Amino acid sequence: MNSRNLVKLFLTTLLIGGVTGGVVGFLARWSEFKPYFSSFEVSAILSTFIWLFGVGLIFSVISQAGFFAYLTIHRFGLGIFKSASLWNAVQLVLILFVVFDLVYLRYLSFGSGEGISSYIALALVVLAAGLITAYFKMKQTNKQSFIPALFFMVVVTVLEWIPVLSASANDESWLYFMLFPLLACNAYQLLVLSKLIQRSQRELASKRGSQQTPAKGKMKAGELGKGS
Repeated sequence: MNSRNLVKLFLTTLLIGGVTGGVVGFLARWSEFKPYFSSFEVSAILSTFIWLFGVGLIFSVISQAGFFAYLTIHRFGLGIFKSASLWNAVQLVLILFVVFDLVYLRYLSFGSGEGISSYIALALVVLAAGLITAYFKMKQTNKQSFIPALFFMVVVTVLEWIPVLSASANDESWLYFMLFPLLACNAYQLLVLSKLIQRSQRELASKRGSQQTPAKGKMKAGELGKGS
C-alpha cells in the first residue's frame, strides 16, 4: 500500500472511531446526558460530544494498532504452520477459547448474585459482529479469509477491549462505549484494506506507465537523430 492510501486509511478510521464514540457515548450513558437534551443545553451537548469524540479517537488508535499487529501475527502464523488450513484451525480454536473466557471469566469476576445471560449476550454481540464482517470479507476475497477475519474481529477486539473488561467497576455503559467504536473501526479496516491495496497497485502501475512513455519517446527521437 502506498503512503497516500495508508494515510487515508488512518484518517478515515480515526473519523469513524470519533463519530461512533460520540454517538454511542450518548446512547450508552443516556441517563447521565439526558438532562442536556431535556433543557436543550447546546453548549453542554457540544462540549460533551467533543469529549466523547476525542475518546473515540483514542479507541480508533487502539483499533489500528491491533490491526497492524494482527497483520504481522498472521504472517508469522502462516510461516510457522506452513499451511493456511492448519493456521485457520488454530485460529478457530483460539476464537472458541476467547468467546468461552469472555463469558466464564467475567462471570466469575463480576457475576456474583446475578444471572449469566447478560454475559452471554455481550459475547454473542461480539461473535455476531465478527461473523457478519467475516462473511462480507469472504465475499470480497475468498473462502480462506473467513476464519482470519473472524479471528481478528473476535480475538483481537477482545484484546483491545481488555482495559474496560478488566475494570473492577464492570460498568456496562463503558463496556458498550468502547466496544462499538472498536467493532466499527476493526470492521472498516478489514473490509477496506483489499480495496486500498488494489488502488495502490493501480496507481503504482499507472505511475510506472507514465514514466516509461517519455523514456520510449526519447529513445525514438535519438534513433531518428542517428539515422539522419
